[in-house]
Amino acid sequence: MWFFARDPVRDFPFELSPDPPEGGPPGPWVLHRGRKKATGSPVSIFVYDVKPGADEQTQVAKAAFKRLKTLRHPNILAYIDGLETDRCLHVVTEAVTPLKMYLKERAEAGGLKELELSWGLHQIVKALSFLVNDCSLIHNNVCMAAVFVDRAGEWKLGGLDYMYSSQGNGGGPPRKGVPELEQYDPPELADGSGRAVREKWSADMWRLGCLIWEVFNGPLPRAAALRNPGKIPKSLVPHYCELVGANPKVRPNPARFLQNCRAPGGFMNNRFVETNLFLEEIQIKEPAEKQKFFQELSKSLDSFPEDFCRHKVLPQLLTAFEFGSAGAVILTPLFKVGKFLNAEEYQQKIIPVVVKMFSSTDRAMRIRLLQQMEQFIQYLDEPTVNTQIFPHVVHGFLDTNPAIREQTVKSMLLLAPKLNEANLNVELMKHFARLQAKDDQGPIRCNTTVCLGKIGSYLSASTRHRVLISAFSRATKDPFAPSRVAGVLGFAATHNLYSMNDCAHKILPVLCGLTVDPEKSVRDQAFKAIRSFLSKLESVSEDPTQLAEVEKDVHAASSPGMGGGAASWAGWAVTGVSSLTSKLIRAHPAAAPAETNVPQRPTAEGPPTPAPTPVPATPASPGHWETQEEGTDTAEDGGAADRWDDEDWGSLEEAESVLAQQEDWSPGGQASRAGQTSNLAAKSPESDWSSWEAEGSWEQGWQEPSPPEPPLEGTRLASEYNWGGPEPGDKGDPFAALSARREAGAQLRPDSWGDDNWEGLETESRQGKAELARKKREERRREMEAKRAEKKAAKGPMKLGTRKLD
Repeated sequence: MWFFARDPVRDFPFELSPDPPEGGPPGPWVLHRGRKKATGSPVSIFVYDVKPGADEQTQVAKAAFKRLKTLRHPNILAYIDGLETDRCLHVVTEAVTPLKMYLKERAEAGGLKELELSWGLHQIVKALSFLVNDCSLIHNNVCMAAVFVDRAGEWKLGGLDYMYSSQGNGGGPPRKGVPELEQYDPPELADGSGRAVREKWSADMWRLGCLIWEVFNGPLPRAAALRNPGKIPKSLVPHYCELVGANPKVRPNPARFLQNCRAPGGFMNNRFVETNLFLEEIQIKEPAEKQKFFQELSKSLDSFPEDFCRHKVLPQLLTAFEFGSAGAVILTPLFKVGKFLNAEEYQQKIIPVVVKMFSSTDRAMRIRLLQQMEQFIQYLDEPTVNTQIFPHVVHGFLDTNPAIREQTVKSMLLLAPKLNEANLNVELMKHFARLQAKDDQGPIRCNTTVCLGKIGSYLSASTRHRVLISAFSRATKDPFAPSRVAGVLGFAATHNLYSMNDCAHKILPVLCGLTVDPEKSVRDQAFKAIRSFLSKLESVSEDPTQLAEVEKDVHAASSPGMGGGAASWAGWAVTGVSSLTSKLIRAHPAAAPAETNVPQRPTAEGPPTPAPTPVPATPASPGHWETQEEGTDTAEDGGAADRWDDEDWGSLEEAESVLAQQEDWSPGGQASRAGQTSNLAAKSPESDWSSWEAEGSWEQGWQEPSPPEPPLEGTRLASEYNWGGPEPGDKGDPFAALSARREAGAQLRPDSWGDDNWEGLETESRQGKAELARKKREERRREMEAKRAEKKAAKGPMKLGTRKLD
């Protein structure tokens, strides 16, 4: 029976790369790139081939193998595995690059920053301090060839071939026999004068001075060149001079050298070094310290090296989220570091964390995720959004915090393209209907209308037909003026999704009613929208063959290209407007403000902040909305979306400023703007919303409008106004009477298009019951007050010391 000896090199779990070797420290070792056979992870493999007659070198190599295997320190080259045979030695370490090669590559790419060099030298000095002070070992080979750099830019000390004990056991320093290394020996060893080294670290600190000189000035030609610091930074020069002093007694201990360089104004006293030191000890830091660190980290990441952010900061952020209590503070630095990753790395490292964060009940984390969704939405696939993200996000629609509700609405602009049929056309529309009808915050109702207009192109044809007209018509009756403006702009932004019949019978009558709106900004937008729709109707009337072209998108399937440039609107809904709701929350954290037409701007405590410059609600060029010449109908239809993009949707942020600048529309011009605001603020929310609340819950969805109703008694037709000027004896505006009726009414009058019936319930009976119940409560209250007054009058005032029996 034949037995074949197994080849240990072939069975070794690591293999050499076919690429040429990267060199290595001077001596017998050769550095190769390699990988682990099982996982393919990269490693570095130092190879020594045993040669006949080189017993001394072989013993040095074996000693280095043993030292590297037993020494464990973050700043010393990390040992992974090894192989020792009669023919060779293989030492497997973490993947590294020789410092000389690393500096050359970075010089070609623009050079290293002083921040990186300061931290690199800090690591080498710290490794020397560990060897000398903790292990009583002399490295005896500190030079550029003994330093390596990992993928995160961390410097590692290697080259342990000639290490020996400072306590004298095990013999003296081994003979190097390599001329390239002997030039780094200190003068007291080379001159043969017999001067004894007074301190055990003196020789290594001289060699550290040589390393510093080479890092900043290149290869050291001769020892005399050390007298000229060259490009060494001024803050480091005094400490460098101590290292290369001729007297070995003045060379500082490595620990003292670090202390000197970390002093205020020192070379290693900077934010980058402080960040690295904190990360090294983050596991033992207090939670409050971690919170403060992560809050300040994002400000510094822009100046940190990319490799450091990817390979050192990112793992610590992920660990802090997974096992710590960092919470929402890690989101900002996490997404900032994520910009350095490619798509595959982002999917592997960031997306699983993001998905898990969405299930958190921490409000601060949820709102920061919604605010920064734009940074990671492109990496989310549709199944993940529909099954793991959206079910958690929709809880924000029902949150009691208005800021979360508002950010949830705005986030739908980014999520809508990835939602499936059920989530987009059914679930989301239910929540939008509820918010638009019943939310007590005007800006949230306004943003709901804006978002619906922007995602209208993604809805199915049946949902568009059932929802859009009713929703925008409802918005035009909102007491909050910017919501009415949003309703008008929503009609215009989705103009290509309506048939000509709907434009004439359902949309234009609603818009015409807004031409007598109390707010001029609403009237201006209404007139522009009317001219736009009339232009389309007129062009089809002149040339009926254009009808098919104009209505091509009405029954088409959902497509992001139909909705009038939703992509260009995305900047508004997510980042273009600072939240009005947030202002209200900051001003009134304890209670939501009452609904008003013109909300009071809250007065913030402390030093005043400069008010933002209001942006006019009307576009710069009114010609955009003028009727186009014949023959340009097709171009107008295709460019209407661009014109609506020109509309300043962002002006809703400045609703208070814009409305405060409007003319005085009160009867007779006698009521001031302040008086209007106070009167509106005193109006009961029940009177504003009684008609909407009586219509039923949002589960019914949007329904078809009901048949028209005749106008209320006393309503004047447009033809009855004196459009040429003010009527005799009337000092006010011709619209003042309608404005007064609107403010004095106990409930919103459903217009002739019955859009308030989009929830599909009978309202008249419920309104009658509610009114009857209110009257009964009022009568009962008056009766109780009368009885109490009678009892008090019959008995007279109570005497001191008497006891009240009833």
